[in-house]
Amino acid sequence: MTANTRVSLKLFGIAATAAAGAAFFLYTLKANGAPVAASSALKNPQTGGLKLQSASSLSFGPGGLLLVAESGSASVVAIETGDIGPLVKLKQRVDNVSGLIANGLGTTAENLTINDMAVNPDSGRIYISASRKPDNATSVITVDAEGKARQLDLTNLPWARITLPGGTNSKVTRITDVAFAGDRVLAAGSCNEEFASKIFSLPVPLEHGGTASIYSAETYHVAHRKWETKAPISSFIPYEENGQSYVVGAFACTPIAKFPLNDLKPGSQVKGVSVMELGSGNRPLDLFSYNKGGKRWLVTHTQRFHKPLFGPSNLWAARVDMAYLSKSEPTATNENATRRDTKQKAGPDGVEIVDSLFGAVQVDKLSDEEAIVLRETAAGLALEVAALP
Repeated sequence: MTANTRVSLKLFGIAATAAAGAAFFLYTLKANGAPVAASSALKNPQTGGLKLQSASSLSFGPGGLLLVAESGSASVVAIETGDIGPLVKLKQRVDNVSGLIANGLGTTAENLTINDMAVNPDSGRIYISASRKPDNATSVITVDAEGKARQLDLTNLPWARITLPGGTNSKVTRITDVAFAGDRVLAAGSCNEEFASKIFSLPVPLEHGGTASIYSAETYHVAHRKWETKAPISSFIPYEENGQSYVVGAFACTPIAKFPLNDLKPGSQVKGVSVMELGSGNRPLDLFSYNKGGKRWLVTHTQRFHKPLFGPSNLWAARVDMAYLSKSEPTATNENATRRDTKQKAGPDGVEIVDSLFGAVQVDKLSDEEAIVLRETAAGLALEVAALP
């Protein structure tokens, strides 16, 4: 065993001896070491037998409910993790995360893909979905406050799988994001038809074997100066305003739009209202909101396709005063939506780059003060806590 291997094992919270060679083992996480009772979030839950076909997106509902976008089966999988706290945040940076996870899954960092990351707001525990080549086996890895990582043990956990419907003569080809929204779970994705961009609504409690309502989404793309139906929402958050429910989503190149959900009939088409344009040449990766300084902020974490205009990395984020979302008049939306000043780090008022998120591969909110960041470093990916401005 090399010194580097020994250090990696220690950081991952797993004891090893030289006799074990380069072998690497992941602990399994069981809530209180026993089966976990399903909450009211699930109806007709299953126990055991769950094998994830993919995990393109992760997010959390209340009570440790883990939501997994399973594009491989065009489904959303809900898992009662039993991870209900107390809340303890990551105490120090964890280095070489991709190498550690790869070792644990019996592969190399070059053959590992980290798909998404989510922080459980009840416990502060970090969940990372990863897949390996060549078999595309998918696992969910957890990292606790001490930096110890374990493979999530699905053996005794209640779960439900809800298949998302396609169009009349189409199928779901991709699920880009999923989120809990009170009385429903929302998902975004695309189908292989003209109105490809879709929003899915799953009623809570989530019923195993159930299905979802489907809406076609049309968006005015500010940078492209036209209405578009094919590009799916890359990342979104649920949003409420004056008793109305919305999806607020970001798209490639990079408009932010809101979609009203009240009084929609399944199968109908919904037009988004574009309220902000962050600049072309960017792909949204994560979206979250937080409160600070008497304002509510929307953070859009993106990857720039071209040379960075500011900062040390093409992985960057901007925050937007969510007061912009309240605008609905034609003089301030769609073709007249506010544009970020791409030649400056800040501007117009209430729009600015978030310096602490440069180089982030994955980001999720921990609190109104901090986010958890999986960041590019010279030594590989590092997991750490970053302050929010």
